[in-house]
Amino acid sequence: MNYIPNLIFLTLLSLSIGIFARNIKRIRRNISQGKSLDRSDQSGLRWKNMILVALGQSKMVSRPIAGFLHVIVYIGFILINIEVLEIVLDGLTGKHRIFAPLLGSLYDILIATFEVLAFLVLVAVIFFWTRRNIIKIKRFWKDEMKGWPQLDGNMILYFEVVLMLLFLSMNATDSLLQELDPEHYISAGSFPISQFLIPLFDGLSVDSLLVMERSFWWMHIIGIFIFLNYLYYSKHLHILLAFPNTYFANLNPKGRFAVDLNIKNEVQMMMDPSFSVPEGEVAPPEKFGASDVFDLNWVQLMNAYSCTECGRCSSVCPANMTGKKLSPRKIMMNTRDRLEEVGKNLNKNKGVFKNDQKQLLNDYITPEELWACTSCNACVDSCPIEIDPLSIIMDMRQYLVMEQSAAPAELNSMMGNIENNGAPWPFSNQDRLQWANE
Repeated sequence: MNYIPNLIFLTLLSLSIGIFARNIKRIRRNISQGKSLDRSDQSGLRWKNMILVALGQSKMVSRPIAGFLHVIVYIGFILINIEVLEIVLDGLTGKHRIFAPLLGSLYDILIATFEVLAFLVLVAVIFFWTRRNIIKIKRFWKDEMKGWPQLDGNMILYFEVVLMLLFLSMNATDSLLQELDPEHYISAGSFPISQFLIPLFDGLSVDSLLVMERSFWWMHIIGIFIFLNYLYYSKHLHILLAFPNTYFANLNPKGRFAVDLNIKNEVQMMMDPSFSVPEGEVAPPEKFGASDVFDLNWVQLMNAYSCTECGRCSSVCPANMTGKKLSPRKIMMNTRDRLEEVGKNLNKNKGVFKNDQKQLLNDYITPEELWACTSCNACVDSCPIEIDPLSIIMDMRQYLVMEQSAAPAELNSMMGNIENNGAPWPFSNQDRLQWANE
């Protein structure tokens, strides 16, 4: 009978890990629907970028207050995982505070650090919740944030509050039990924050404290299991994907667009009749640009899953600020939504995609949004984890121009003038300086 709690814990742990592994496998499969792209170059720079941006949070602190509090939550998340590891080992072995005999006095410092971080996380979460729901910062209340995205943003904050309070309550009851010296409750740990919760439980019997401490312990670890598998459905998937996302980010200078050799060759032949296409050049693609997620590359699809929905990109977008429909954040959210729909299609049809008569263009992202972009790269520069909405916009624009001849009339006029006159204006070379005669 003494092993029943351990077996229950092992079952819950196995179930949680199994569901998590299945979800990660699905994400990887969905991302692999994108076109291949080689990002294996400059590995040293890529590691540096990942360490600075994902691990070091270097771009988060560009907005100091929110950035600093986010760093606290981030550090708390990383370090408190040591405490989670101890709980897991305790649950599997039936011991209590298994690290205490191994670490000695260092264990007291660790527990005290965890408690201070838990308190700071509570402060940060309250600040974030206030910004979202009381101050109502504009970027959190845009049209694309209505419904599930808004609920999800708050759900994560509630999750973190509950988990931190359960952790502190567990420690408060544990510290009282250590004084009463029941079996298994060795004297270990320092409790600078949870000591203030002790009056809530002081005076209870040993049996009552045992029930409460075990209840907090079970609710805390089950809450962590739930949180782990909630990530798949949440914008907080970036907790995991920020690292590969920053590693595989585009390291070229912002504003340098990729050159399509097919288009380049066509232009060169038009400008120089003596030019011939070098042997061995790539064959023309089946489709120019992108109209659906299958036409994007796998890094762009990973970008979509990595989006934190923070809205920093949209808040600096000149088109968005002047009332245009374009929102770089919405571009990423819509791409992820379409990719998730494709994933459900694959699940339903045993890994084979069946045409659903939908695509990313028009059904999720409108041409009006795409043409509102000034291609200034402000969204790319502001993203705290190196997401590139502009690359998706430009690929979809290319499809509109080269596959559908659906550019706006003003742009078609400009491109016709460039082709005929060598400049955007409707004047020949000979007439171009006539305005100076007056």
